[in-house]
Amino acid sequence: MSSPLDFIGVNEEYEPTDNDEQVLEVLAKGRANPLYIHEQTGLRRQRVNDSLQRLTSAGWVRKLVRGLYELVEDPRTE
Repeated sequence: MSSPLDFIGVNEEYEPTDNDEQVLEVLAKGRANPLYIHEQTGLRRQRVNDSLQRLTSAGWVRKLVRGLYELVEDPRTE
């Protein structure tokens, strides 16, 4: 039985921060973990984690397993 929280959908109204934008650029190239995103962007690790949390909550990014994320949909491109 699925829960209403299993898939919330993409929040097209969400406005990504500058940090979120950098994280999205990395994830647009493929799945990544926070350390890789940190290395690619130069953002502090906590800033990467904060962005991943916001983007996951907005439905733009999905956490596949512990420490691995992928881009679900980027409403900015539509």
